[in-house]
Amino acid sequence: MESKFNYFLFFVVTFLLGFSFLFFACLSSSASLQRFGNTNYYLFHQLFFGLLPGIIGGIIAYKISLKWLKKWSPLLVLLNFAALFIVFMPGIGMKIYGASRWIHLGGFTIQPSEFLKITAILYLSAWIASKLSDENASDWKAITKKGYHNVVYIFFPFLIFLGLLFVALYFQRDASTLGIIALTLLAMYFSAKTPVWHTIVIIAGGLGLLLFMVRFEAYRLQRWLIFLDPNADPLGTGYQLRQSLISLGSGGIFGNGLGMSVQKFNFLPQAMSDSIFGIIGEEIGALGCIALIALFILFFWLGLQIAKNSDDRFSKLTAIGIVFWITLQAFINISSVAGIFPLAGIPLPFFSYGGSHLLAELIGVGLLLNISKNT
Repeated sequence: MESKFNYFLFFVVTFLLGFSFLFFACLSSSASLQRFGNTNYYLFHQLFFGLLPGIIGGIIAYKISLKWLKKWSPLLVLLNFAALFIVFMPGIGMKIYGASRWIHLGGFTIQPSEFLKITAILYLSAWIASKLSDENASDWKAITKKGYHNVVYIFFPFLIFLGLLFVALYFQRDASTLGIIALTLLAMYFSAKTPVWHTIVIIAGGLGLLLFMVRFEAYRLQRWLIFLDPNADPLGTGYQLRQSLISLGSGGIFGNGLGMSVQKFNFLPQAMSDSIFGIIGEEIGALGCIALIALFILFFWLGLQIAKNSDDRFSKLTAIGIVFWITLQAFINISSVAGIFPLAGIPLPFFSYGGSHLLAELIGVGLLLNISKNT
């Protein structure tokens, strides 16, 4: 078992984490000193409430039985759904920037939607795998070719699950996380060799739903308008995007050097979280950004190799879901900072400030390593 440990994936993630904390130590020092009189506050918070729990969670995910996860995945996603509604309870739920997405207990803050990315992946993988077993068929495609059967017993249940996710996240005003989860689950659903028209219909419906959400939510509409014309309101809603582009551009080819960012001094909003890639570009330049993007592409390829080598359908789909989720989130974050996608308000995996997303991502990496050792 130990001889099958995937050292390539482990070292890629370790390098990403090592660089992220070295970079974060330089980035967060000024904000920590200004707000808390201590240059290491944010760094220690990320270490003790993000990295340390993430390492523990990753080890547990690496050691846990995949059969146990498959069996109990419905309960895990149900508990996660319950946590999504707890955020609205007075005294427990926490609202930031007008959005209720956090649970605050005993000095700890947790964002349940980050863990929904894992539990939803596990549940869909287990559902598809059990569906195959329930039908006593040797080939999933044999099931999906049964006319009305694939609509009533496969397509509709998947739509219902997506609908539940929409309801749970819509009231949290977290359309970005909803999009990440929905696209991840759709990639898994498509990878399970379901009829192509299922995917086409869901994409068309998703685009219609997106237009509806943008049309009737002023702040979402404003994001799209600023994306199309950043100069329309340069000191208002377009300020963050303009400052992100300034950060990236001022780094040039080789960057200004680690810790030498100017934009981190309250010029670039959300510099430690959503817009952190802008500071990365300013400090390590275009070549450093290309190297970082290459590492995420390598992570994606290694994850697909794990999925390809897995003989178990549950493990295969889980691996596809995890690697697609983390890579998709990385590229949406990078694209939004670079101005080629509307500002999404999602963290850059392994880099952005926040314990919940880092814990969830390291649990996902632990599951990938677990799947890899069992192939």
